[in-house]
Amino acid sequence: MKKRLLIINLFLCSFSAGFLVRGQFTPREIAQREQWEEFLKTAEIAKYETIPEGVTKPWKLYLKKEGIEKKAAWKNINRDLGGGAMDNWKYEIAAYRMDKLIGLNMVPPAVEREFRGKKGAISLWADSQYSALEIMDQGIKIPESAQKQYDDMKYITRLWDCLIANDDPTQQNTLYTEDWRTILIDHSRAFRSNKEYTERLVLGINGIKKNRADGKPFLFRRVPRVLLDKIKALDIANIKQAVGPYLTDKEIESIIARKKLILDEIAQMIKQNGEDKVLF
Repeated sequence: MKKRLLIINLFLCSFSAGFLVRGQFTPREIAQREQWEEFLKTAEIAKYETIPEGVTKPWKLYLKKEGIEKKAAWKNINRDLGGGAMDNWKYEIAAYRMDKLIGLNMVPPAVEREFRGKKGAISLWADSQYSALEIMDQGIKIPESAQKQYDDMKYITRLWDCLIANDDPTQQNTLYTEDWRTILIDHSRAFRSNKEYTERLVLGINGIKKNRADGKPFLFRRVPRVLLDKIKALDIANIKQAVGPYLTDKEIESIIARKKLILDEIAQMIKQNGEDKVLF
């Protein structure tokens, strides 16, 4: 897997005042997101090529506008996976908009754009030093100085996957920069809304997925207070306003159902371990 080029200092630091994690946008970068959204919509497509990795068969686009050159990933998949699950390009845009709504700030900008006469999602290219798969396969050691940050971002990523019912977060879709900042890509199989994904979380104490090696659950052991507050504030109205036409009413209602499951699980974790061990 080729190492991907990091985009203009994305994800440098700052999750909120008092909680600095180098996997997040800075306030300045957050202010620039609308500019990148416009760039993705309007920049000239200088050339394009297929991306050999992944089952969604995305395209790599090379964009140019006013002296700026960037790469982007474009996909237009819309496939029924069976059992109420979809692989849908619209979920890429919904994930980015949900990321902004809750202040996660780990998902690269994504907008709708036509390419070769078809509608699809175009996402700013997020290059990295490693993928989670490479770290595992190559036995790359996490530096001691980055271990806590790495663990915290792992738990936050699990919480995010639970909220949006991302049942297919492959190890190729979690990316790390050279200084161990975290970037999350590829959400076209998220937002599942069938009964199984509204009664149980993908991960967690009673999660749908378990560790194949030992059968233990994948827990989100620590949660930032500011992120928990954002999740608590979610309702039908603000989600619908954020995601626009990219999620159905049923998919939005499913997020609310999972919000309750998440809050219940965190309350249970606090009861067992103490608030200071769970929230930070």
